[in-house]
Amino acid sequence: MREQFAKTLADLGADERLAVLIGDISHFLLRDFEQEFPERFYNMGIAEQSMLGVAAGLAMRGFYPVVHSIAPFVVERCFEQIKDDLCYQGLGVNIVSVGSAFDYAALGCTHHCYDDLAILRALPGMQIVYPSAPHEFDSLFRATYANGSPTYFRLPAKTHEVRTSPRFGEVELLREGGDCTIVVAGPQLPNALAAADALAEEGVACDVIYLTTIKPLAASARAAITASVQKTGKVVSVEEHSIIGGVGDEVARICTDVPFTARRVGIADRFLTNYGSYAEHCAANGLTAEGIIAAAHELA
Repeated sequence: MREQFAKTLADLGADERLAVLIGDISHFLLRDFEQEFPERFYNMGIAEQSMLGVAAGLAMRGFYPVVHSIAPFVVERCFEQIKDDLCYQGLGVNIVSVGSAFDYAALGCTHHCYDDLAILRALPGMQIVYPSAPHEFDSLFRATYANGSPTYFRLPAKTHEVRTSPRFGEVELLREGGDCTIVVAGPQLPNALAAADALAEEGVACDVIYLTTIKPLAASARAAITASVQKTGKVVSVEEHSIIGGVGDEVARICTDVPFTARRVGIADRFLTNYGSYAEHCAANGLTAEGIIAAAHELA
């Protein structure tokens, strides 16, 4: 994903309004952009809040800034700047993070970030994009980077190899059934599809709805989610994020007038204090095909 991020930026660098600001990370990764367009590349050091302020100033001068750092430092640390400098003023700054959820598992809680979607969803005018394959990032970034709205791109370390057709604001129905709705975002997509296939062998047919845009969802996307939930009456949401404020909450908000039961597969209301690998954190939080199947069984 990070390699695609660098490739996409270098390819778009001919746009003289594109500027890149980093928080002392990814120097080597972004060397092509820096060498080709040094006058539009800024290493702001470990000063993420100032970096957001500078990006806001660049946006006011007609640039399309891209701000890049680790999720807990560029979202949680910079919330006030994102709220006041970007969203309140409606400035089109692009925030591209790495290290969301527990991608930096071995570094502990200071480097975890499993509440970024919840924090940013509440801000008026904020766009949130969650690509989990290189082609998804390339397509969605090109579609949105110059649209004049503050946009957050959550880049996971783990990617999937499912061939998807992402469109900003839309969702994709990748499996269709009538018994349960699985709504998934992020690199858990292969697990969601594997769970749906296993449940189908048991006679439980699932809709699998995949989100690459978290906010805003177009009317057609909201209608697709509502229609599925009306049909099945059962929802399993799957995300590498807190079960508070993420995709599960968005489904509940969209389907407020539809009766359904739900299970949320994600990170419970607690800190992940144990050290381990990405895979071990996924297993401990039920973010596996087996965990999704178990959640669906609870709704039977």
